[in-house]
Amino acid sequence: MPTSDIPSGGGVRVIAGTFRSRLLTAPRGDNTRPTSDRLRETLFNVLAPRLQDSVFVDLYAGSGAVGIEAASRGAAAVYFAETERAALSALRSNLATLGIRAEVESAGTATLLKRLLAAGRQAGIVFLDPPYEAADEYQRTLGFLGGPGSSLLQPGGIVVAEHRRQSPLPPTIGTLESYRTLKQGDAALTFFRQTEAEQSPESR
Repeated sequence: MPTSDIPSGGGVRVIAGTFRSRLLTAPRGDNTRPTSDRLRETLFNVLAPRLQDSVFVDLYAGSGAVGIEAASRGAAAVYFAETERAALSALRSNLATLGIRAEVESAGTATLLKRLLAAGRQAGIVFLDPPYEAADEYQRTLGFLGGPGSSLLQPGGIVVAEHRRQSPLPPTIGTLESYRTLKQGDAALTFFRQTEAEQSPESR
């Protein structure tokens, strides 16, 4: 997640839930961009009905602020993927400080998704926030999640991608179709779900 919106003191705060107002460490330097407090609040206002006891996957996690917010608000399990060294250090420090038990994949997004798929683990919510300029990362990750026969999303599960407002994502990627886009400042959140043909009858 490349750097803006870091409050004085070098961190962001958990907005609500069990860890409300706890300060998180953010990695120093220009390699990560924490999702702003306002955008996180918007995101979780939308996700609120889905969070309790959900399996949440935070890809390109940076300091882990989004996944930690999900855990704070009732997610049953959270998985993180991050490769950048400073971000990994901040992420692991935040989890240890808050006493959150979660899996962190330091080999990156593709490795985590393949491992979850191989284990038969399904997610209710997948959030991804690659560097805005890395168009190939959006295409690769969304393409994997929407690939033919992919079962990583549970019935009714969704994918949320944060991206630059001026760079809209395709309306469909494989079996994924966008159904909502929220814009705030220079950023946007696009929500995807599986097309009706790919959903089980129970999820409709």
